[in-house]
This record gives sequence, C-alpha cells and structure tokens, in this order.
Amino acid sequence: MSEDSVRTEIRDRLAIVTVDRPKSLNALNGATLDALSAAAKRLRADPEVGAVILTGAGEKAFIAGADIAELKDLDASTGTAASRKGQSTFSLFENLTKPVIAAVNGFALGGGCELALACHIRLASENARFGLPEVKLGIIPGYGGTQRLARVVGLGRAMEMILSGEMISAQEAFRIGLVNRVYPSGELMAAAESLARTILSRAPTATRFALDAILDGINLDIAAGLEIEAEQFGLACGTTDKIEGMVAFLEKREAKFEGK
Repeated sequence: MSEDSVRTEIRDRLAIVTVDRPKSLNALNGATLDALSAAAKRLRADPEVGAVILTGAGEKAFIAGADIAELKDLDASTGTAASRKGQSTFSLFENLTKPVIAAVNGFALGGGCELALACHIRLASENARFGLPEVKLGIIPGYGGTQRLARVVGLGRAMEMILSGEMISAQEAFRIGLVNRVYPSGELMAAAESLARTILSRAPTATRFALDAILDGINLDIAAGLEIEAEQFGLACGTTDKIEGMVAFLEKREAKFEGK
C-alpha cells in the first residue's frame, strides 16, 4: 500500500515504512508528515503488524531534514504550530506499542535525525551521517530533538551536536550511543529485518508490556518507574503467552505465542 511520499509494505507481521522522496533526499514537507502520521495510525490499529522498520528510499539519505522551502515562510505563530505537528507525528511512532527500528541509510539530518530518535532502536549503514544543523539556519530542532537527544546520548554530547550544528559519522554515532549497530550499506536492511524477526519471535504481549514499562518510566524517578514495572509484570503474568512460554521452556520446545 502507499500514501503520497510514504510507502508501507507488510510481510508476515513486519511493516516496512519507507519515506520515498529521493529527489529531495527524502526531506520532510507537510504532506510527508501527514503521510507518516496516517501510516503510524494504520499500523497501530492493525493487529497483524507486530514490528516496524522505518527507512528512506535510496542509499543517499534516510531523511535529509525538513523542507527548507516551507520553513522559510514560518513566523512565530506558524512556527510553533509546525513544531507541534512534527512532534505529534514522531510521537505516534514512539508510542506505537510495537517495536520500531530505524534503518538509517545516508543522511539523517534535522527532522531525519529527530525521527530516528523517536524510534525504539536505531541501526545505521556505514555511510550514515547524523546531525541537527538547525542553528545554521537561525532556528532550533523543533520535532523533539532538543528533548530526545539528551535522553539518548547525555546532556554534554547533545549540547555539542545541537549548538554546533555539525554532523557526525555513523561510527561516532555508535560510539556515543546514538545508534545500536553499524553495518555495510548493502547489509543494513537485512540486519534490520533479522532483528525485527527475532523480536517478532518473542511473546507479543511481553514485548508490548516491556515497551510500555520502559517508555512510561524513563522520565520518572526510580520508585515510580519500579511501580510501573510491577504493574506491567503483573499484566504479563495474566496472559496465556506467559503460560505457553514457561510450559514450552520446561518441555524444552519452541513456544507458540498467540499474543493473548
């Protein structure tokens, strides 16, 4: 299926979402944000989808940023609205209740870097480049970058990247914890799918409860986070997937999870 500049392919519970504007290095304009938002809502509602890979068409760019032709006309009021639209779209992927893997091929700049940050796991090709260059244009990251980057790589490194506006390589992104792994360009999508298939082989209920526990607790104090963990652990213990997983372990066989 497709919608404007975003393509979605679903194969055996795995959805691959591709931003497909290669002539503009997959830059995000308003229509593309709308298409991403629609795709995220469809995937959240689709019980047949258990995991998502998000990538960009071609090898030059994951997403090279927002559409500057649109940004240049923003004023204080429309700028705030534009920021909220981007934030809302990216939060849909962060809160999808299903694992989302960013397969970053080429440039992930500005909004592209911010979208990758909203994904749960980030894999990169060797030619990937990451950056938040907004200060070079007289603005700041507006789609979540000032908030998510520091939570992922720490305050000091986030300050350096955002305030300098400079790009970093895939290997540097790996070193600071921005990406989980780096692969040769030709192996990136296969690696992303392999990881997604591994996750899909686990209990769907447990995967969902673990995601909820992590995301709901990450910004709370440890006591509040532990309470959320206990609640999600209890929910998991009440599932048939839990019974199947433990019986299968004791019987030394592969579990057959049903997501219940």
